[in-house]
Amino acid sequence: MRRAQERQFTTHDGSSLFYRHWPPLQAGGEARALLLLHRGHEHSGRLQHVVDELGLDGFAMFAWDARGHGRSPGVRGDSPGFAALVRDLEAFVTHVGDAYGIAPQDIALIGQSVGAVIAATWVHDYAPRLRCLVLTAPAFQVRLYVPLARPGLALMRRLFGNFFITSYVKARFLTHDPERVASYDTDPLITRSISARVLLELADAADRVVADAQAIRVPLQLLISGNDWVVHRQPQERFFERLGSPVRECHLLPGFLHDTLGERERKPALDAIRAFIERMFSAPPAADSLLQADRSGHTRDEELRLGQPLRRLSPRRWSFAATRLAMRTLGRLGEGIAIGLRSGFDSGSSLDHVYRNQARGRLLLGRLIDRGYLGSIGWRGVRVRREHLLAAIASAAERLRVAGQPLRVFDPAAGHGRYLVEALQALPERPQSLLLRDLDPANVAQAQVLLDAAGLADIARCETGNAFAEAELAALSPRPNLVTVSGLYELFSDNEVVAASLRGLAKASERGGYLIYTGQPWHPQLELIARTLTSHRGHQPWIMRRRTQAEIDELVRIAGFSKLAQWIDDWGMFSVSLARRD
Repeated sequence: MRRAQERQFTTHDGSSLFYRHWPPLQAGGEARALLLLHRGHEHSGRLQHVVDELGLDGFAMFAWDARGHGRSPGVRGDSPGFAALVRDLEAFVTHVGDAYGIAPQDIALIGQSVGAVIAATWVHDYAPRLRCLVLTAPAFQVRLYVPLARPGLALMRRLFGNFFITSYVKARFLTHDPERVASYDTDPLITRSISARVLLELADAADRVVADAQAIRVPLQLLISGNDWVVHRQPQERFFERLGSPVRECHLLPGFLHDTLGERERKPALDAIRAFIERMFSAPPAADSLLQADRSGHTRDEELRLGQPLRRLSPRRWSFAATRLAMRTLGRLGEGIAIGLRSGFDSGSSLDHVYRNQARGRLLLGRLIDRGYLGSIGWRGVRVRREHLLAAIASAAERLRVAGQPLRVFDPAAGHGRYLVEALQALPERPQSLLLRDLDPANVAQAQVLLDAAGLADIARCETGNAFAEAELAALSPRPNLVTVSGLYELFSDNEVVAASLRGLAKASERGGYLIYTGQPWHPQLELIARTLTSHRGHQPWIMRRRTQAEIDELVRIAGFSKLAQWIDDWGMFSVSLARRD
């Protein structure tokens, strides 16, 4: 039996979470790690048998108690949201790298049930360069048994706020192992309840990950319990069918109940996991590139579908037509829609209105229309992205301050530059220089007005420029050590165009300087946008190709930057990443 060392790590929001660390039994084996995520209601102490029975003596092993579980703090069965649990995983992988010197490419991850959904969501949203991932009985769809339970829970939460649901699943429906049944029933650290917030957001995240499983590229093994009374099998099978991982395998385990790794006859499952992990570590990580994803792949196919007209008798065609008509008539009373119709819904002027988030329009009706427009999920996500941009800028500025370097900032497509000005005003020290560029002279003029009002005119200048002109970017003077690119690359499908921009920024940047870039790996309203909104580029339909996080990260990496950190909203729509110039 391997003895666990008990530790604490500080996660993304400052909370201190409990974890167990099992050092490798073989000397010098700390360079490889296996991370274990426990099932819902449980805790890391119940994974001791998995550590022992897997063997893998050359691996350091880690498992932590999810917040609200085991010996970690928080209301039992609750968290600030499901996305917080995903961020905890990101924080823990960072902690393993900082404290034990183990990089993601030397880590294997095993997630069980709810832990498997956390793991899959993290891999989808953050695109870590993980060596491999094992999912057992992922809770992509929990069996609630009550008709319309999910919409009913959502309605109750909207009316009454968060509340808790007690699980009545008996241990005998989890495993045939009598010892596991007895220990589950008597374990004082088992958490019997789960909050409606976590349960509903778990379901939303699972739907998104299953629908977009092609974005996951990590080598993956899926174990499905054949007689599972807790979660449905079909979403697991759909997930595997859509999976984008070049290396993948699926095992159906007949007769197994939900606690896959705690079943009485669990040896075949553990043998399959051990063999998979050993095989993944027996050779360097498989080469896998997404640089041609703009030419072929699921996001390219999606983009082409959005550009095709709908059938004449399609109900969706007439629904979108009615939306367009409403926007061009009554919708014009709202300022946001009026700006979008005039200059494009993806223009700097439109984005500035979204950032200000002040409902305006003609008459009371216009203000009500604008409030509904500004409250759409897409624009809410954009405003969260703004908050994350401020956090990323503060982080980069602090790193440069600690290194004793004056701050020199450049944005090649700043629009009105509002978020950047606000971020710089919040810093303890003023930048040495600030250069804002944009292709639209009207945006440049508005940015200059904003800089003058903010008292930054003495250190800043605004000018027209092409964010995709590699040679023009490479010739920047003074050379910046913080480059911010927000909401730009998402508007252009062609990877070579984006790669040219990044090459120019890499040549312009000082080594050790920082790049902040944004991405849009997911959006639930892509078709609505494509069929109702227009772009600033000739008032054409605003058709976007989603660029997965793995794809944009690869473009940044080949340009000469190393990714350090990432922020993403709770819906998984808009990411903000911080990278350092190599």
